[in-house]
Amino acid sequence: MSFRKILVLGAGAIGSCYGALLSRKNDVTLIGNRTHVDAINSHGLMIKGEIEGKFSVKAEDCIREVPPGSLIILTTKAQDSVEAVEKLKPLLKKDTVILVLQNGLKIKELIQRAVGDKVEVVRGLVFMAAELLEPGNITFWNGPTLIEHTKTGGKIKTLLKESGIETKVSENIEREEWSKLVVNCVINPLTAVLRVRNNEIGTASLRRVRHGLVEECTLIAKAEGISLERGLKAEIDRKIRGYTNYSSMCQDIMKGKGTEIDFLNGKIVELGRKHGIPTPINETIVGLIKFLEVKK
Repeated sequence: MSFRKILVLGAGAIGSCYGALLSRKNDVTLIGNRTHVDAINSHGLMIKGEIEGKFSVKAEDCIREVPPGSLIILTTKAQDSVEAVEKLKPLLKKDTVILVLQNGLKIKELIQRAVGDKVEVVRGLVFMAAELLEPGNITFWNGPTLIEHTKTGGKIKTLLKESGIETKVSENIEREEWSKLVVNCVINPLTAVLRVRNNEIGTASLRRVRHGLVEECTLIAKAEGISLERGLKAEIDRKIRGYTNYSSMCQDIMKGKGTEIDFLNGKIVELGRKHGIPTPINETIVGLIKFLEVKK
């Protein structure tokens, strides 16, 4: 094994899928909420969809020890990340590696500041999808994982690929992070407001809203020194038609939980103010999601 221990911190839908697949060849423990953990320990982790099976993976509700040679896969919600790793700081070793997989911008930088230079932090981007609508039961849609090019990035790529997870190393993770952000800024809040599956927002009646969000995001990216690919609006329209899952934000709203809106559209609004660029569509979207967060 390339890592002696793998801890998946914040094992909800996506984190549980990574943990389940990695558990076939590695020592893995999922760290999740009590109801999900109890279901896994009682009946195993059931996954259906593009991967089918029952996984006998270890699960706990907190990390009590970080052994030497550990990889921590961070899949908490973006807004919970800093608090989660700060609690772990006394347990971290010099050879601990943290793989950051959350949505949003500058997540790695937040985690690196929280842990200091004590451990290596590696950025990753997730392009798979999963639903956790019942504890211990997940529906899975496959997709690649991108890992930034660092001294440990290649090692993580090998680890994931050996467990059947399509993985690539990116030479420009910042641009990839921005591209994914734009997709998330369109899909996540619109599906959450309307409480529909991703492909349902591909309707012609929402085209101007989708494209307006992309245009604002692209302007902010350019102001930040990031040039996104042309034809992004058409590409997102095409991709949406094939996404039949509920987005993570839609799942959060349906469960009465907080969302990652501040790290998605909220970040676009924040950077727009910084650069003096209006972002009225993103600002409206943020307001709608904030309303739904408190209207439980």
